[in-house]
Amino acid sequence: MVSFRREKYVPEGGPSGGDGGKGGSVILEADEGLRTLVDFRFKRHFKAERGENGKSKNMHGADGENIIIPVPVGTIVRLAETKEVLADLVQHGQRYVVAQGGRGGKGNARFASSVNRVPKIAENGELGEEKWLELELKLLADVGLLGFPNVGKSTIISHVSAAKPKIANYPFTTIDPNLGVVSLEEGKSFVLVDIPGLVEGASQGVGLGHRFLRHVERTRLLLHVLDISGSENRDPLADFAVVNQELVTYNPQLQDRPQLIVANKMDLPGAEENLARLRQELGGQYEIFPVSAVTGEGLRELMLRAGELLDQLPSLPMYDEADDQGLRVVKVEEKEPFQVALENGVWMVTGPTIDRLVQKRDLSNEANMEYFLHVIRKLGVEKVLREKGVKNGDTVNINGWEFEFME
Repeated sequence: MVSFRREKYVPEGGPSGGDGGKGGSVILEADEGLRTLVDFRFKRHFKAERGENGKSKNMHGADGENIIIPVPVGTIVRLAETKEVLADLVQHGQRYVVAQGGRGGKGNARFASSVNRVPKIAENGELGEEKWLELELKLLADVGLLGFPNVGKSTIISHVSAAKPKIANYPFTTIDPNLGVVSLEEGKSFVLVDIPGLVEGASQGVGLGHRFLRHVERTRLLLHVLDISGSENRDPLADFAVVNQELVTYNPQLQDRPQLIVANKMDLPGAEENLARLRQELGGQYEIFPVSAVTGEGLRELMLRAGELLDQLPSLPMYDEADDQGLRVVKVEEKEPFQVALENGVWMVTGPTIDRLVQKRDLSNEANMEYFLHVIRKLGVEKVLREKGVKNGDTVNINGWEFEFME
């Protein structure tokens, strides 16, 4: 604000315009109570509160309130335009400022000096940031149940946790991953995710491949469930090879993810013969656990072993640059305050610093224009123009304002 004290018995009270308040920021916060991003289907535009204008008597305007938007734990935040990753929210309460509020402008009291006792200039506040974002949720779990459709993953998770997944005898019964908490003993538990069934070609998006595979990346240990009975006329050894090939094709780093083989449906005919083949072929590379999800046989031993391995395995990094979608973490680069170029006989002065200077001041005001040119000179714009060969009388365009260069 531009104002001057005008009180009885206070002659020439001097400038008293206060500063404007800061604008609020838009902040994303990871909330373990949320499980989906469905709320953003109905509300997509969020705007924090603007700061108040400065007031007379050197009173500052109030800062704008921040707006805090809860998102599920496991949310990746990208710039919509460039797909660059801004944040990976993996812990409850973790916050990231996605749009910074602008700084409040200075009132005229800030511009008083020994040579200018009555400044008639004040700054506009800076504009806040505006961004279009993409949010993607990757579930966070310690252990993932992996395998073809109908091998019994949902039945296993229903036995070992309180999760109540939909169970039926047809492919893709599970469309969304089911999370369950497995309690081993007091104070010791882990999160188990039932990853929907994969099919051949899933890494190329066949079936619901990409939608399913992205959740595998967030698990530290995989339990590879096989229908050891071959009840649907499929060979469990061939199924094991196909699913692992899809993992590697989708993300080569997944080939190093530890796996336990779960030979399910041991209660059905043909299971013993296939189990013997499985042990002969893969027993030297993997631990194999024969179980029956229907009766619960062998599940306790499997969960205890999974818990032991989790104690030994390192936690996953917050973000992996070798992500399957070729995402890049943003690297902030220092930009030059301004650039000078000759275009069609006009010297163009552009740059982020120049943009901010013009935005802050009403240049139709003579005092503001005088101050603006003083700042431009201190920035070194005139020096650079001379170095590049500007001549007396040349036109200089600074953010849309045209000036005649004069020595």
